[in-house]
Amino acid sequence: MRGRSILFNAIGSIIILVLAVLGGYRSGISIRTDAQSAVISQQLGEQFKYALVDIEFGRYENAQQRLEFIIAHDPAFPGAQQKLTDVLVLRNAPTPSPTPSLTPTPDFTGAEQAFGRAGQLIAAQDWPGAIGALDQMRKLDPNYQTSQVDGMYYFALRNYGYDLITRQGNLEGGIYQFTLAERFGMLDREANGLREGARYYLIGASFWELDWQQALFYFDQVYRGWSGLWDGTMTASERFFFASMRYGDQLLSEGQYCDAVTQYQNAQAIGPLDRQASDGFEDAYIACFPATETASPTDTFSVLPTDTPTLGAPLPTDTPALPTETPTPTATP
Repeated sequence: MRGRSILFNAIGSIIILVLAVLGGYRSGISIRTDAQSAVISQQLGEQFKYALVDIEFGRYENAQQRLEFIIAHDPAFPGAQQKLTDVLVLRNAPTPSPTPSLTPTPDFTGAEQAFGRAGQLIAAQDWPGAIGALDQMRKLDPNYQTSQVDGMYYFALRNYGYDLITRQGNLEGGIYQFTLAERFGMLDREANGLREGARYYLIGASFWELDWQQALFYFDQVYRGWSGLWDGTMTASERFFFASMRYGDQLLSEGQYCDAVTQYQNAQAIGPLDRQASDGFEDAYIACFPATETASPTDTFSVLPTDTPTLGAPLPTDTPALPTETPTPTATP
């Protein structure tokens, strides 16, 4: 009986261990699957934006490929099926067959006027107006001055995105214009860096008042590269300042006093602390650097025994006196 009980216990332990391993394995797979789904969702969103741009400029084949890619990965993606239907209709629309007649002289008047107007608007730094004029020109004649128009598109879209971010605080709009400009040429270092800073700003803002540690992580990077970047409400420098104070308060409440001191000092490098952070800084500093007690002179001498003779004091009266006479030897009989 005892051997059977031991056997059953061993089998039970093995089963529990196997179940625990399977549970951990499934949990790991679930986490990895969720992360992969988030990445795919972001990619599908970007492809959908690109498909809309392709449709706008009549690149229906490219748009169809993008939309089919989206539907293959997510059949329920909002608007993808409808846009694919529209693209297929546009691609298969019958084109009028040319009748044998004299070839008319191409009329570039409308395209030339739109082209000239686009150049004037670019010189005036009216980026939205210039982009609208270029769109009108492309609709009138998609083949007119193709390479030069592509360069004008890039220049207008790039600078429009830059203005949206730096002057208007429209981070999402600026990122979108940069993405459109990238279709006509590689972004320069300044524009690409500004786009990355805007993306980090938006991610940090998504954690605002929800997770101060994560918010501070992203705004720390934005603050170091683009301290003046803003979203229409606060600059990256102000966000970093405020998040440092609130994260310091959180660390103080968790008993991480020295880490709290670091956060308060980071905030102090930008501006004076508010009342809550100022009180927290004082408490955290005292807890992180407690005062050490120093021994006083009276404490040092008090440890000496009270009956210890001092230098120059008379010998005690009960001390045997030294002999004053030299003893003479006694003769041995």
